Amino acid sequence: MKLTYTAAWVGLTAAAMVAATACGSEGAKTAAETADKADTIMAALSRATDRTEELGSAEVRTTTDLGTGEPISMDGTYSWGDGYALDVEMDAEAAQMQELTDSPTVRTLFVDGAYYYDIDPQPAGPLAGKEWMKIDGSAVFGESGAAAMSGGGGGASPADSMKGLKYASDVDDLGKETVNGKTTTHYRAVLDQKDMGKFKEAFSGADSMLNSTGSDSITMDLWVGDKDLPVRLKQEFGAMTVTMDFDRFGATKEIVAPPAGQTGDLTEEVKNSGAQQG
Repeated sequence: MKLTYTAAWVGLTAAAMVAATACGSEGAKTAAETADKADTIMAALSRATDRTEELGSAEVRTTTDLGTGEPISMDGTYSWGDGYALDVEMDAEAAQMQELTDSPTVRTLFVDGAYYYDIDPQPAGPLAGKEWMKIDGSAVFGESGAAAMSGGGGGASPADSMKGLKYASDVDDLGKETVNGKTTTHYRAVLDQKDMGKFKEAFSGADSMLNSTGSDSITMDLWVGDKDLPVRLKQEFGAMTVTMDFDRFGATKEIVAPPAGQTGDLTEEVKNSGAQQG
């Protein structure tokens, strides 16, 4: 394999995961609490946040558009009830991983703070005879970003992003819209750096490969449907747009790491490849 591809496919996976899940922070309370906003908006966002956090998992279709080529789709399970995890399938060519697998899609896990990619066993090197490639989150977000993602007062989840929306200094109700065949209410907010919480730690750290988003603010759109649950969550920052469509909440399978004997660890190779210098 060529490590020159590392920044592309690791960064793409990580960007989709972080942007869609770790933007908000319970401590990022801003002028929204005192601003003259309609109580109904704050109440609706609070109900949706609490309900999403309570259910703990969902089947989700995520699309990451970097503005530079074909968007990358990741479809599968996101879980946040007992530590953040995901189990998704993504297009191998769009993610620039076609040199690692003959399959048109790549199964990707994030569990216990590390990424796992289901690849073809390689002929030599740390992936020789291995069916999974492991990359620790610290190789992507940097040490401080990885710590912010995994600890310190709460895990990563769509509910965390929704907390960021609730505490933003400017939130608008854009009215009723139909999304994926469901009647929803569309909310929009612009989050500045002071509102970003964990997202700022993961994306702006000096040792994070994601420290060049090209923007110091995030535009968040949330469509809330029946039973106070999100139907779609979209976030735009710089040239990147990440959209999550929620198909089903709760009752998903537990996500576990692959057996260690089937896994080759490329964390140090990624760190040493210069991929973090964004």
